[in-house]
Amino acid sequence: MILKVLYTTYALLVFLAGMFIVLPFVAVFSLQGAIKGGDRIYAVCHYWDKAWMMLVGIRHTNVFESAADPGRSYVFVANHISYLDIPLILRAIRRNSFRILGKAEMTRYPFFGYIYSRAVVLVDRTTPTGRSRSVRELKSALANDRSVFIFPEGTFNETRRPLKDFYDGAFRIAIETQTPLQPILFLGTYDCMHYSSLFSLRPGTTRAVFLPEVSVTDLTIADLPALKTRVYSLMESALIRYNAPWIG
Repeated sequence: MILKVLYTTYALLVFLAGMFIVLPFVAVFSLQGAIKGGDRIYAVCHYWDKAWMMLVGIRHTNVFESAADPGRSYVFVANHISYLDIPLILRAIRRNSFRILGKAEMTRYPFFGYIYSRAVVLVDRTTPTGRSRSVRELKSALANDRSVFIFPEGTFNETRRPLKDFYDGAFRIAIETQTPLQPILFLGTYDCMHYSSLFSLRPGTTRAVFLPEVSVTDLTIADLPALKTRVYSLMESALIRYNAPWIG
């Protein structure tokens, strides 16, 4: 127990040190516009993320069943099972030209909330206005040749099934902008940090498995339910194939 407390305290202090190092860079880059400045914010956050995971003993690898084309924009979608999924996004997607959809309530935290608000597209799902604003911002990012990242489950999967039910948002945006979907599996985060507590963090290994992209060419909104089911089935079967440990 003592070692666990010491390790968690160490991990938190390393996280805070990195946060205060990148904070002035984020403040400067946020003045350079949503596109140029946003890309630079992601670049500095990539370094922070990589250093933190290395220093706390979490090793990461990407597995490409199908490699994403670095010259194309995608709607990236992944399963969500742990707090550690957030830093894993930046280890999996090694490009600065993308934007993450994130919960607006995370901005409540001092200093981190400022960085978070400058780095992600905020969504407030409690109001129609909040939801529609985030959709417009994601579409704007795609129109400027950026990719976007969305957790289609919306929040942690605590069901013991491979996946929770998906929201429509990612699939609607993909169809309306005619942007291919790139499903990703996040594996290992459940073992390194259980969703029940921030204090469950421990060293280990994580993987991001890139599944074959899903084309939306010529699809319309009428095809949304079938598209969502197709991606869900693709990810569900792959999670079973990779023996995801939370499946009960």
